[in-house]
Amino acid sequence: MKRLALAACCAALLSACAGGRMMSYSQASLPEPVKVPAGHKVAMETVGSGGITYECRVKANAAGQFEWFFVGPDAKLMDRGGKQVGKYFGPPATWESMDGSRVTGAQVAVAPAMAGSIPYQLVKANPAMGSGAMNGVSYIQRVETRGGVAPPVPCSVGNVGQKEVVQYQADYIFYTASM
Repeated sequence: MKRLALAACCAALLSACAGGRMMSYSQASLPEPVKVPAGHKVAMETVGSGGITYECRVKANAAGQFEWFFVGPDAKLMDRGGKQVGKYFGPPATWESMDGSRVTGAQVAVAPAMAGSIPYQLVKANPAMGSGAMNGVSYIQRVETRGGVAPPVPCSVGNVGQKEVVQYQADYIFYTASM
């Protein structure tokens, strides 16, 4: 009985610690283009998991050539303990907290990630809509990406208009200006 109670207590403690744990990304270890400018601090860390939709289209300014075109993401944003705290969707790229606040943003830079994964990304946030967790967010950094690249299915005249959803995961780190 005591072992069971002790195990339950330890499990609860570990779960609480994991939920509040903040992973720190050393800006020094990231590629220069996606580093957050000085004067900003981490406000929230999430793990995004979901799908990215691509559509087979005629390549712009290249008659007779085709490519998979990035249509948009649809992902849940989870805290480090696995609880959903928001969602990420688009276009336009929108990060929305469960409290209803949301931000959109403009891509500042990308940098290569491991093979087979979407690139790291730095986004400059627009002012938040609504009040809540997204208020004051100045930058969003996408790191630790896995998957999400265009489908391996060939894109050609035979499948123009076809949409494919590929699964991905990435950490989204939200920054606010330091006071």
